Amino acid sequence: MGQMYNIYCDESCHLENDKQSAMAMGAVWCPLSEASPTFKRIREIKTQNKLSPKFEIKWTKISPAKIGFYLDLVDYFFDNSNLHFRCLVVPDKKELNHKKFKQTHDEWYYKMYFDLLKTILNPEDKYRIYIDIKDTRGGEKVKKLHEVLCNSMYDFDREIIDWVQIVKSDEVELVQISDFLLGAISYLHRGLKSSEAKNKIIERIRERSKYTLLKSTLFQEDKFNIFVWQAKQ
Repeated sequence: MGQMYNIYCDESCHLENDKQSAMAMGAVWCPLSEASPTFKRIREIKTQNKLSPKFEIKWTKISPAKIGFYLDLVDYFFDNSNLHFRCLVVPDKKELNHKKFKQTHDEWYYKMYFDLLKTILNPEDKYRIYIDIKDTRGGEKVKKLHEVLCNSMYDFDREIIDWVQIVKSDEVELVQISDFLLGAISYLHRGLKSSEAKNKIIERIRERSKYTLLKSTLFQEDKFNIFVWQAKQ
């Protein structure tokens, strides 16, 4: 086996009837050996911005008073060659037709998770996946997701995907970074513009990534990868 990687995942508006049009899933990943130094550096950035090391990074917490801190986080992500991000965006859930494709929303959800992760996973390496699942079926969903991912990778002995585990986002900084970056993409694709602070952060991500953030990037984009999913007609 090659290198061990940690993947930190988050999801937004993934429920079928949550009255939100756009759904998004995101993942930040890095080598296992770089996880602890990254956590330490993020806490240092919090302290430098006069925040508690335990302050939880969240897209919904962005305010004008903390704009400097969140811009520092964007720059840290892009300056750190060990950190990578990929997201999958479903622009309009109303276009989904599960009946036509003989599937439930849950079955489609697991397919989307595989679509999110399939460009990250390399059969020569090993992965530990951490997910902030917010609904009441978290344990059941993690077990099923591990099964689906392993079967899709022909990883029947679970030699590639070591584990899939629920974590509390307030305890894991890289899940928080996933929430933060995914929040920016989700906000943009939902057509929201009311927060000047959030707009500034999106603009900084655009500058650093050199992407509009509205279209899919190339399949092999390794730093900031976006996949805008389209329903089959």
